[in-house]
Amino acid sequence: MTQAALSALILAATLILFASERVRHDLVALLALLACLVTGLVSPEQAFRGFSDPAVLAVAGVLVVGRAIEVSGLASSVARLIAERIPGFVPRLVALLAVAALLSAFMNNIAALVITMPVAAAIARDAHLPPGATLMPLAFATILGGMTTLIGTPANLILSSIRDDQLGAPLGFFAMSPVGTAVALAGLAYLALLGWRFLPHRRNSEDRTRPLWYVFEMEAARSGASASDRRAMLRAAGARLLANFRGAQRIDPDTPGERGDRLLVLARTDPWALAGATDLAHTARGAAGSAIARVVVAHGSPLIDRGYDEVRTRSAEAVEVLAAGPRASRARRPLVQMRIHAGDQLFLHGEPEALASLISASRLLEVNRLDRPPVNRLRAAIVAAIFAGAIAAIVFFSLSPALAFVGAAVLLASLRLLPAEDVYRSIDWSVLVLLAAMIPVGQSFDESGAAAIAAQWLGSSLAGAPLFIVLAALCTATMLLSIFLNNIATAIVMGPLAIEAARLLDVNPNAALLAVLIGASSDFLTPIGHQNNLLVMGPGGYRFTDYARVGAPLVLIVILVAAAVLSAQFGSG
Repeated sequence: MTQAALSALILAATLILFASERVRHDLVALLALLACLVTGLVSPEQAFRGFSDPAVLAVAGVLVVGRAIEVSGLASSVARLIAERIPGFVPRLVALLAVAALLSAFMNNIAALVITMPVAAAIARDAHLPPGATLMPLAFATILGGMTTLIGTPANLILSSIRDDQLGAPLGFFAMSPVGTAVALAGLAYLALLGWRFLPHRRNSEDRTRPLWYVFEMEAARSGASASDRRAMLRAAGARLLANFRGAQRIDPDTPGERGDRLLVLARTDPWALAGATDLAHTARGAAGSAIARVVVAHGSPLIDRGYDEVRTRSAEAVEVLAAGPRASRARRPLVQMRIHAGDQLFLHGEPEALASLISASRLLEVNRLDRPPVNRLRAAIVAAIFAGAIAAIVFFSLSPALAFVGAAVLLASLRLLPAEDVYRSIDWSVLVLLAAMIPVGQSFDESGAAAIAAQWLGSSLAGAPLFIVLAALCTATMLLSIFLNNIATAIVMGPLAIEAARLLDVNPNAALLAVLIGASSDFLTPIGHQNNLLVMGPGGYRFTDYARVGAPLVLIVILVAAAVLSAQFGSG
């Protein structure tokens, strides 16, 4: 078997594993790297060069700096002004989507969603609409904003690294801004004026988007009651018994109950109200009457893989998990044994100020409240100045993004502008491993000749076609691949292929590379295409097909606008 065929086979198997979602993406990348190493496609010296690639270091630095901006409260304060100063649903939605896109151009897409999601929910509420009317457009806006700058998404940095490797120079910080901005403006106009109207306002949308079902534990105050007695008592109070526990062990339904048994309950009322309607005692530590906030745990939250008690620890006992969401009802385990996962819904209980502070610091998406986290203006101004300085060093002094943002991250940590525990927690290590492992795999695909063969097939298919059609085809092919893969893997596969195809078709390679850049971030057709799409699915009450309903016209707009702008920018060459 030739090296090209072997490389193509390994890459195909890797893409299948990525698309299956059965194995973690970072582990798939490491397995692909190991396969390339064993087959000789990658030498031992080359195997770990991805970990020192400037793109990987730049992503790490950008994540740290973006997290500092997020916790400073500066961006959230700007976003909240929209909810107060602009009248009318559509004008407020336009302004919010523009702010979300602008934020995601310079920071992590998830962070931009975390900051703006409470505002989006409030705008919908004020217009007497379910939160679902604004949340999907908001998620799409944060994806569109990532197309406009070099640091908008890790895939942009990867394509810059590919250009540096193959053409001798990386992409400039604003090299993608003309096409990215045009695409983002067209997309935002569609989302604000038409897109949100395509979302079905279901009769039960309030139940779907703001579910009042709590999953929490109650304590039996007396002995002797059977499981059927407890079920009947709870049913009369409008609740449902999910499981009985004695200590950490689940009790058989026929076992007579004892005082102190724990009952896992599904109810539409809070624990205090249920305790008043039954002879059960609630286990919440706080007093009734404090605020209850429903939140969704975002990817990158420091609470992930921790127990529910971590909420009390991080808030200095000021906030507790009052109840859990749907996953806890399916698991039917004692809440003390549950670990927090990305996408979990939690009901937090505490004083408003403590809740606002914890939500801001722990990357939680808040749906039902709109509190102001405390903002230290001097601290926020210094963070913004360091961030702006890093961008200026890249644009005006040609400093590499890796040096600029790693340097900014070091400065933020040195000045204690970001809590020490957040410096490493802000980095998504699985993304870095995925990047570092896939870079040598992608290079082996190129160096083995497999990319050249694929490019020849693509070139023969598009030979003689106008530049507009060539660029639209590249953007479409990349977008279709990104439905099944994350945009990092898509960029690694399509970047070298696009450059080679551009050479065969006598097309400016920058135009081809930017078409791939736009296509790699056009994840609008499914909830699994981008983490932000998945995060708003539960709070928005969306079904799988709702994404295609709103996203299909957006994809068409993105492809047509990108191809038109790039054709005008790069002419026929």
